Amino acid sequence: MTTSEDRRIIRTQKKLKEALLALLNEKEFSNLSITEVTQRAGCNRVTFYAHFTDLNALLHAIIGDYLQELQAYFRKSFKNRERFSSTDIERHLPIFEFLYENQFLSALIIQGEVLPGSQNQFCESLVEISANELRLEEASAVEIPALNYFMVYGSLGFFIHWVKEDFKEPPFTMAEKLAELHGRMYTGAVIVEE
Repeated sequence: MTTSEDRRIIRTQKKLKEALLALLNEKEFSNLSITEVTQRAGCNRVTFYAHFTDLNALLHAIIGDYLQELQAYFRKSFKNRERFSSTDIERHLPIFEFLYENQFLSALIIQGEVLPGSQNQFCESLVEISANELRLEEASAVEIPALNYFMVYGSLGFFIHWVKEDFKEPPFTMAEKLAELHGRMYTGAVIVEE
């Protein structure tokens, strides 16, 4: 496959993803058709099926892109740090900033109503970073994987609340609140060298 073919594939997939997201602003996912998406994207059904098997596959691809971007944004926040405290607002702020900048898609994923399991995908992407790239400074009676899941899935409730409040509080305020809650559970973490 040539570079121009790669770019064309990426461009077509991007148009289909943008079309689906635009239509989700107008109607329920269950009421959408492939024809509507392809018409909005300016392509045909054959083109659609060359890239995706159905609308669920297209939605999965959108969520996959979103979660990769979220992970990359979160990683940047601690990339040049050796450690952080559980009460450091900067540890939580990138997640809230990313959710705030992508409110529509964040709400779809975090509420989990459009694509069942999207909440778990969201949490698992954060657990993956915590499990592989961070390590607690102090010993814990609770196994680290269990603690990671507890912290991330507990935080999900906090994110759901923010979505239901229509992102009313600014990201910094939400990060501050979550840092306070996390500070009651562990002292600090260090970055694991790759």
